[in-house]
Amino acid sequence: MTLQAAGRQSLVDTVVDALRAQLSAGEWKVGDRIPTEHALAEQLQVGRNTVREAVRVLVHAGMLRSRQGEGTFVVSAADPAAVMRGVRRSGVRDVLEVRIALEAEAARLAALRHEPADLDRMRAALDAQRALEDAEGRPLADSLERYADHDVAFHRAVVTAAHNAALSATYEWFSSSVREALVSGLGDRDMPQILHGDHRAVLEAIASGDPDAAEAAARTLLDRPKRAVEALLADG
Repeated sequence: MTLQAAGRQSLVDTVVDALRAQLSAGEWKVGDRIPTEHALAEQLQVGRNTVREAVRVLVHAGMLRSRQGEGTFVVSAADPAAVMRGVRRSGVRDVLEVRIALEAEAARLAALRHEPADLDRMRAALDAQRALEDAEGRPLADSLERYADHDVAFHRAVVTAAHNAALSATYEWFSSSVREALVSGLGDRDMPQILHGDHRAVLEAIASGDPDAAEAAARTLLDRPKRAVEALLADG
């Protein structure tokens, strides 16, 4: 078996995936000792250091356990990390469903009640977020937390523009869950990227004073990630 990858780190990921597939397929049972680094390196036609790093990843994931002087043994054929990703995705779906309910109505009201300062806050948040994107529109790897903060700031500005104290208070309480779900989604390579254009569409619809267009734009913005999460949960 020859594994090919673009770079050293991606090759480690490829080896991790290959070993995980062998574990899931039952090639090694719980309690079995897996082949040595040398044997795995020959089987996969990669360097021993690559195998060593891949095994460390699976030890950290709870699938393997290394014993000094004895070798590496199978602890679980199921990847606990995959289970946790499913749990997180389920949580993200719940948050998205609540966000659609709150933000669609907020966008509708904002189209009717916004003030110039509200639009300024939305634009500032989007500009700050855009500054943290690469040429392909994806958030910079070392800026996910700040990227999420600017995204939350935009949506908070939309809710504030509705000028409904109860809605603002509810969203403020809920915003920590929004941010947590955003960070989780940004770190999940199976999730679609945030589209700047979708956010601009919400802003422009609110600025135009069209409540139906604003509500529709807010729903469209959140419906895409919600459908992606639902598809992942259905597959998982």
